[in-house]
Amino acid sequence: MAKAVVGAMAVVLLAGCTSAGDTPTAAPSTAHESTRASGGAPQLGLETFPVPDGAGPHDVAPAADGGVWFTAQHAGYLGHLAPDTGRVRQIPLGPGSAPHGVIVDRGGTPWVTDGGLNAIVRVDPTTFAVTRFPLPANRPGANLNTATFDKRGALWFTGQAGVYGRLVPATGRLEVFDAPGGRGPYGITTTPTGDVYYASLAGSHIVRIDPTTGAPTVLQPPTRGQGARRIWSDSLGRVWLTEWNAGQLGRYDPPTGEWKEWHLPGVHPQPYAVYVDGRDQVWLSDFGANALLRFDPATERFTTFALPDGRADVRQILGRFGEVWGAASAQDRLVVIRQS
Repeated sequence: MAKAVVGAMAVVLLAGCTSAGDTPTAAPSTAHESTRASGGAPQLGLETFPVPDGAGPHDVAPAADGGVWFTAQHAGYLGHLAPDTGRVRQIPLGPGSAPHGVIVDRGGTPWVTDGGLNAIVRVDPTTFAVTRFPLPANRPGANLNTATFDKRGALWFTGQAGVYGRLVPATGRLEVFDAPGGRGPYGITTTPTGDVYYASLAGSHIVRIDPTTGAPTVLQPPTRGQGARRIWSDSLGRVWLTEWNAGQLGRYDPPTGEWKEWHLPGVHPQPYAVYVDGRDQVWLSDFGANALLRFDPATERFTTFALPDGRADVRQILGRFGEVWGAASAQDRLVVIRQS
């Protein structure tokens, strides 16, 4: 298992160097969409929030202050939306930045996987100081994608160029491992027991990572060439994944090794993002239907929430209790479904 290691190496930019600032945007809009699944479903409100033109929002993460962080992949900054006012703060991450993923640690600090900088980036939520943790010089162009924290506080990340890695925030130690099968590592998740899994889009498999050694174990879904894209764990430790090429939702149960797959409704579904909320309801985005979907594991039924105003391309979903947020990259908007 080949790997590269960087010691406690970080580049820190003071808050004054980031030119963080507020950007007023248009007022949020509310679209009450009719939602019907098999047997029907109640109507729910879907609200959209514009972000600055050209942002290209890719991923979202609810902030501790009630706001929402988002990565502006096309504009090179981390954004913070205040839903009550619609205002957006922009925190530039540096020349060449193209941020992809964002997650928040237990202390409320956002962490970014930045493909343009080829670095993991930490942003102080109070001072907006930016700290970069670059990958080793012999690992250029990793195409960094998504991150997750394990139970020990280490940050695991994926790179579509064929790597995965681990950063220990307390020491700055960063390790990069070669992914089995090469190119493809994409979504990543941690189960309640502390296991880490990632999905390989190009490899059409998922991988379980030993959080101690970093050793990978490849797990093959039943459908060949399915295009495993995003991945998320529920409260029982079952791992859910979107199968982009096959138009399916997949589930792997680690204790039993059992797989199950469900084809999404519609003519040409393209499931992209997946997120499991606190009630163990599974949320997906479907490029083919231009919609968000909710899947109930108990009834095995989908509910569809149509997205307004044409192609949205929601590439990632994340939430907090009562809220499910998505980044509509094609519209320069964030979307939220609020649950009673």
